[in-house]
Amino acid sequence: MFNLCKTRYRKRHQPKQQKFTHTLSLFIIVQLTFGISQSYAFDLPKPLTLDDFITFDERQAKLGQLLFYDKILSGNQNISCGTCHHHSLGGSDGLSLGIGEGGNGVGTERTPGIGADKIKKRIPRNAQALWNLGAKEFKFMFHDGRLSKSNLYENGYNSPAEEWLPKGLTNLLAAQAMFPVTSQFEMAGNPKENQIAGATHDRIDQVWPIISKRVRNIPEYGDMFISAFDHIENAADVTMVEIAEALSAFINVEWRSYDAPFDEFISGNNNALTSAQKRGLDLFYNKANCASCHSGQLFTDHAFHALALPPFGPGRTRRFDPFTRDVGRMGETDLLEDAYRFRTPSIRNVTLTAPYGHNGAYPTLESIVRHHLSPTASLLAWKPKQAHLPDVPWVSQIDFLVHDDKREMARIESHIDIKPLTLEDNEVDDLLSFLTALEGKTAHKLPLGRPYTVPSKLPVD
Repeated sequence: MFNLCKTRYRKRHQPKQQKFTHTLSLFIIVQLTFGISQSYAFDLPKPLTLDDFITFDERQAKLGQLLFYDKILSGNQNISCGTCHHHSLGGSDGLSLGIGEGGNGVGTERTPGIGADKIKKRIPRNAQALWNLGAKEFKFMFHDGRLSKSNLYENGYNSPAEEWLPKGLTNLLAAQAMFPVTSQFEMAGNPKENQIAGATHDRIDQVWPIISKRVRNIPEYGDMFISAFDHIENAADVTMVEIAEALSAFINVEWRSYDAPFDEFISGNNNALTSAQKRGLDLFYNKANCASCHSGQLFTDHAFHALALPPFGPGRTRRFDPFTRDVGRMGETDLLEDAYRFRTPSIRNVTLTAPYGHNGAYPTLESIVRHHLSPTASLLAWKPKQAHLPDVPWVSQIDFLVHDDKREMARIESHIDIKPLTLEDNEVDDLLSFLTALEGKTAHKLPLGRPYTVPSKLPVD
């Protein structure tokens, strides 16, 4: 009797069960086809819009375009912002550690100079790309976050200039533009070489009036500043604040990017990503745990993490450091818990900004991804040939000196904020495919571009 009732029940309900199974199968097929996931460990960001960026003045941006490539801002008038953040190299220089003031050429072809003008050391850290730095959500600038918004010094910012940073800077990106011109090895030059180099060793704020006077004394620049800034009535009123504001307007406009396939996808176009990219997206926001740090619209949590990246180069040393090393965020905060931590970079257009890491330790996206999967093993297996360093014989003896210091290497190895993770090779491939979906469609066709000439008549790199 029981078996008969069970048979009748099965027959009576079989059509409904088959219909449910068929519907579920279709839903799964739709999921796999269109990448519509039920849930992610981390929420997908909302689309970036123009409202997410600092407002700008088009006249200031066009002025900033010229200043960005004008070597008049440097001490010896031989290097510009664009030399190390070039249009042809995704807003960077293509090197692990750059060749600054005293070098010649651009990117991987840049040479270290000769004679008395040759460089004294490499730039300690990788030249950061400029993508979306005009976004309002940025809280810190530089790899160690040594520039941030704060009223600690009553000028709106906590910066290396402390109370000497002038008032009137309207955004963090403009404040950042104040500093490369003060750096000996980036743009200022060496003591006794020029007036700017001498001034920066006296007090940082003594540099800026010299530069602004150089600029405003060029009639074309003077007229452009009067036109671009409502409060400037005469060229003599131009200060480094206006120069920095113009530079920030240009960077904000030029390297703004939010038209990648990923942006189309989160806006509702399910066909914007390939199948591999959709699988990679699922890994990024789930199993691979990438979004725990590379989160939000800009794919950064604006925090600082220790990844045990292989050290090399001169390092950003402090006064009391007895050897070449780079302790990262701790150099700014003096907090032991910040040792070897560096700011999470935004990875929009990451395909255009090799090499990777705060010192450019890894030449390819795959190599930096695999380092994240197994930091300790990757640190120990790393080879100097992976660094893209132009040959500079007179500084090369210190390039990898830190690797001979077993205690320092042990300290780096002991400070790791990410846990090892196993991914199959095909999963790594999918993850890399997703990262290609973060490249903007107009990233190679920027609105203003590189100028052919500048008002100073100095050569343009």
